Amino acid sequence: MIIAKRPESSFQPAPEGLHHAVCCDVVDLGMVDTPWGMKQQVEVRWQLSETNSKTQAPFEVRKRYTTSLHEKANLRKDCESWRGKKFSDDELEGFDLEKLLNANAQVQVVHVLSDQGRTFDRVQAIVPHKKGPKLTVKNYVRQADRDESRESSEAQATPVVEVDSDEIPF
Repeated sequence: MIIAKRPESSFQPAPEGLHHAVCCDVVDLGMVDTPWGMKQQVEVRWQLSETNSKTQAPFEVRKRYTTSLHEKANLRKDCESWRGKKFSDDELEGFDLEKLLNANAQVQVVHVLSDQGRTFDRVQAIVPHKKGPKLTVKNYVRQADRDESRESSEAQATPVVEVDSDEIPF
C-alpha cells in the first residue's frame, strides 16, 4: 500500500487584530501575470511587535501591490492611510518605495481560509503608528541583500536606525 498525504505545516499565522508593526522590506517582484494582464508588482513586509511562540521571532506579514499611484490603486490608498495624508502632486510623479523601510504603522490582520482549508494571515488595513515607542527591525536581512546560496534561516540581522521623530515617516 502506498499512501500519499499533504505535508505537515508548521506555519503559524499572525494573530488577528490591530498590531504595532515596522516595515522591514519592500521586495520588487518584477512583472507578474495578474487577472488584468502583466503588472509590475512589489511586496511590502512588516514585522509585528508580537512574537511567534514556536520560533521566538517576530511575526511577519506581507501584502502585494501593483506599483501604481493611480487614485484607485491599493498601494496609493494604503500609503495615504499609513501616512495620514494624501500624496502631493510632486510625490505622485514618482515615489521611492524604499522610504517605507523602518516606518512604523498599525496593521490590521485578518485570517483567511484557503481552498485547501488552511488559515493564512492577511493585512487588511494600515494606519499611522500611535505616539509612543517605535519598533525597530530585528534579525531580518532584506530580500535584495540576501546571499542566494544561503538559506533565509541563516540570515544575519541588518542594522537599523531607530527614528524618534513624530513626523510622517515617508
